[in-house]
Amino acid sequence: MSEPFWKTKSLEAMSREEWESLCDGCGRCCLHKLEDEETGEVHYTDIACRLLGPDCRCSNYACRTQFVPGCVCLTPDDARAFDWLPDTCAYRLVANGQDLAFWHPLVSGDRASVVRAGISVSGRVVSERDVPEADFEDHLIRWVTPSGAGKDGGVW
Repeated sequence: MSEPFWKTKSLEAMSREEWESLCDGCGRCCLHKLEDEETGEVHYTDIACRLLGPDCRCSNYACRTQFVPGCVCLTPDDARAFDWLPDTCAYRLVANGQDLAFWHPLVSGDRASVVRAGISVSGRVVSERDVPEADFEDHLIRWVTPSGAGKDGGVW
């Protein structure tokens, strides 16, 4: 039996389909983040991009940067620089030579495993449409590791 592609290929060597399949659909990258100006530390909020659907997928992925100019498009060439992504993010894990977690859909074969493991933001966020930007600091969250979910868990 051959090794899965994420164990044998660099991010740069992956096909577009392989690259896209690394996304576990947790929705965390679509949350607004605030950066501490003094320390550079990134803090997550429970405020989701207006395009994040209830399935934790972008509702207009192909045209997202037209509607959300600040949306970051990850590419294999620059993924290693995105230390703001959660520690559980497959792009970070693969870039650092680590394996995917047991709950990742490529490992489990089940997209719902992300929700069951407590990693998904599904049902735990508010839309940016409902929160004035001045109130974003009131929505800071901190990840707490659920039992067995691995580093940087999903409960806050």
